[in-house]
Amino acid sequence: MTPRRKGARRPPAARHPRKRPTMEAILAERGIILATLAGIPSRDRADVEQIVLVAAWRAIRRGRYRPDPRAEPRAALRAWLRGVAWRHASHYFESAWVRRIVLDEQPLWLLREPVGPDLHAQVEARDLLRTLDELPDRHREILLAVDMPESLSAYARQRGVSPFTAASRLRIAREALALRLRRRR
Repeated sequence: MTPRRKGARRPPAARHPRKRPTMEAILAERGIILATLAGIPSRDRADVEQIVLVAAWRAIRRGRYRPDPRAEPRAALRAWLRGVAWRHASHYFESAWVRRIVLDEQPLWLLREPVGPDLHAQVEARDLLRTLDELPDRHREILLAVDMPESLSAYARQRGVSPFTAASRLRIAREALALRLRRRR
């Protein structure tokens, strides 16, 4: 056994089984999240609450929620959500935006260019969506499958085709989309 340096600790092993509460159970405990985020300005509180809910859901899906089986389930979930909310509230207060905010008499919209999506980009996005809608269903399906969390090989396995066939179909669909876009312009 190799000697460990002084103060080095191993991460604690997972001692309890994973639990997967539903999103409804998490949303039922919004009160504890909002109570934890009470110090955050009201203009940002809803955004931070959404960040906490998404972070909690992702952690549950990754198997990081492991409450003590002896604890009452609702109390364990509330304590865990309070910790997640507290952590994200501390990240909010440590962010550069909050630490470096400067109040000024002059409105910000006078100091900079208009903020928002570019009109040209919106028109291009609409053209792309129309072109995508005009494609045959088989091409549209494989193009939209690229954005799914599953891999292309998992997509192919679900459809009963080889991954090489799926890749070939994706290439053909991309070429068809590019051709239609060139014709539009």
